[in-house]
Amino acid sequence: MKVKTSVTLSQDLLCVIDTMEGPGRRSSFLEEAARYLIEKKRLDEQNARDLDILNKHADRLNAEAIDVLEYQAIP
Repeated sequence: MKVKTSVTLSQDLLCVIDTMEGPGRRSSFLEEAARYLIEKKRLDEQNARDLDILNKHADRLNAEAIDVLEYQAIP
């Protein structure tokens, strides 16, 4: 369901959108841009959580990796 809303944008931004997409495509362009930004922010948040988990366990994971590599080493 679409809901009509009003957004105030700078003239130069509207000119760029109109040049890229055409004046009749402003709404769809802005909706697509908003969806893209929302998804990017969600992924950034997930990546930050994943990195935090990895950092909390880095010493143990690195020690385990070194142990495995020692078994693979050729004398």
